[in-house]
Amino acid sequence: MAGFKEQTFADRAAAGAKGRLAEIERAKAKLAALQATAEQRKSERLAIAAAREERQRTKEEARLAEEARLKAEADTREAARLEAERQAEEERLKREAEERELRAQIDAEEFTKMEALKAEQKAARDERYAARKAAKKARRKG
Repeated sequence: MAGFKEQTFADRAAAGAKGRLAEIERAKAKLAALQATAEQRKSERLAIAAAREERQRTKEEARLAEEARLKAEADTREAARLEAERQAEEERLKREAEERELRAQIDAEEFTKMEALKAEQKAARDERYAARKAAKKARRKG
């Protein structure tokens, strides 16, 4: 049976050098594989970035369009509100004018009635006064 063979320094150095070479070869192979896919990954990143920018641009355009639509709706509502206020104000002024006219007409009728009532009251008062004077004169004559 053969005994255990002790490695010499040269054997160990050669094995280490061989291992380092194998490690360098593996690193070079890995680097070559990475370099081969690096261009593909770069183009994928650029495509992803371009797609992201397109989505953001589209989203911004949609946001601006929505803002414009909402502003247009708000302007339309505001115009309708102002028109309704204007019409309500016109209606209120028309009603007030009609009420003033009606009040003036009623006041004129009441004034006429009041004047007639005052004339009647004065005539009745004058008649009573004349009756008292006539009664007094009749009593004096006797």
